[in-house]
Amino acid sequence: MSGIQDWISNEVKTNDVVLFMKGTPAFPQCGFSGQVVQILDYLGVTYKGVNVLEDDDLRQGIKDFSSWSTIPQLYVKGEFVGGCDIVREMFQAQELQQVFADKGIQTGQAAE
Repeated sequence: MSGIQDWISNEVKTNDVVLFMKGTPAFPQCGFSGQVVQILDYLGVTYKGVNVLEDDDLRQGIKDFSSWSTIPQLYVKGEFVGGCDIVREMFQAQELQQVFADKGIQTGQAAE
């Protein structure tokens, strides 16, 4: 299982924003993944979507990696942000936008 942990660690470290999700950004296969995709797309954030449904080791591996039992999982600059509920609450409170700003992640929204 360490091989999958190394792969996940590399993905999280080498991509500024990574969403481990069910399905793809173009075709989410669960409502929770779809909600996070909608938020990221609304913010105009460039991110990598990783479909955990393609590999059972990956699906379990990401849960072990984060000690978080649900999918989707959002990582920003190597740090675990949270799942759907947390991402949605942070977005509604403008906290997610602040995380991106603090980490130097470009969003497509005009500065207010």
